[in-house]
Amino acid sequence: MHVHAVFFFFFCEITAFSDRYEEFEKLNTEVLGVSVDSVFSHLAWVQTERKSGGLGDLNYPLVSDITKSISKSFGVLIPDQGIALRGLFIIDKEGVIQHSTINNLGIGRSVDETMRTLQALQYVQENPDEVCPAGWKPGEKSMKPDPKLSKEYFSAI
Repeated sequence: MHVHAVFFFFFCEITAFSDRYEEFEKLNTEVLGVSVDSVFSHLAWVQTERKSGGLGDLNYPLVSDITKSISKSFGVLIPDQGIALRGLFIIDKEGVIQHSTINNLGIGRSVDETMRTLQALQYVQENPDEVCPAGWKPGEKSMKPDPKLSKEYFSAI
């Protein structure tokens, strides 16, 4: 789930996530966008072409958080401005937040890093006796979460 400040903002990752939606599907992952704007704003933004600052066709749902309850509960709401910071949350099948990032309004999010983090989370869920070191990518060596056993990993790098 990713949370957006407001629609028609000066930059937005909604289209970047939409363009890579099939990759998320292959990882058995749902993408959901949330904004404090109304459903009418959502409709206007989707009906506006990308070249004009809109979203055009979108591959996943947008949720209107007009009451700001979602943004508040995830800790991204700026109450005095009535908008949300750029939040990204990876939530597992049990509803547990496994990863979160919150960026200020001037910093966009990386779909590549989101994908890498998601793949690492799925890897350690499937391999509970291993951890993914910094920058880990699928196919790379993981390590054991033990000071003695991790030496094997460190001796190989």
